[in-house]
Amino acid sequence: MSEDQAIVVVIDDDVSIRESVEDLLRSVGLEVKSFATSREFLQQKLPDAPGCIVLDVRLPGGSGLEFQKTLLNSKIQLPIIFISGHSDVPTSVRAMKSGAIEFLTKPLREQELLDAVHVGIERDRVRRQEAKIVAELQGRLDCLTPREREVLLLVITGHPNKAIATQLGLSEMTVKVHRSQIMRKMRAKSQIELVRMADKLGISP
Repeated sequence: MSEDQAIVVVIDDDVSIRESVEDLLRSVGLEVKSFATSREFLQQKLPDAPGCIVLDVRLPGGSGLEFQKTLLNSKIQLPIIFISGHSDVPTSVRAMKSGAIEFLTKPLREQELLDAVHVGIERDRVRRQEAKIVAELQGRLDCLTPREREVLLLVITGHPNKAIATQLGLSEMTVKVHRSQIMRKMRAKSQIELVRMADKLGISP
C-alpha cells in the first residue's frame, strides 16, 4: 500500500452497517478496514497513510464520543465522521465541538457519506503534509547554535543588525555572520520566508 493510498476505518458493532459501508467505499476505490469495537481498532497498527474514521456514536464498552477523546489523548489525529441511528442534536453538537467533521444519521445517504469521507481524507492529507514540513523545519532549527537562535528571535521581529549587536553585546560584523549562517541553515531566501518558517514552528520572541 503506497503512502498516497488513502484508508478509511469503519467502527460499528452492526455487521450489516459495516458491510454496506465497506462495499460503498470500496466501490469508489478506497481501502477500508472495519472493526466491531474501538478496542479492536486500537489493537491494530494502521498503515502510514492519509485517512479518516467512520465511527458509530453508540459502541459496546463506551460511546463514540468517549473514544473520540481516547484518540485525541493517543495523538491519533484521523478526522472522524460520526454515524448514528438517532437524530440526537446535543450529541451531534458535542461531537462537532470536539472536532468531528460530520454527524450523519442512519439510514445513511450514500453521497453524503462519500462526500464526508473525501473531505476527511483531504483534511488528513493536508495535515500530514503540514506536519512533514514542520518536522523538516524543526530539523533545520536544531542545527542552529544557541547564539544563532538568539539572533533569530531578534531577526524575525525586524531588528536591524546594529540593534541586535547592541542588545546581545556583539559587533555588527558578528551579527551579520550569524544572520548569514541562520539564512543558510534554515534555507531561507529572504527575511519574510524566515518569518514564515518561524511562524510554522511556533517561534515567537
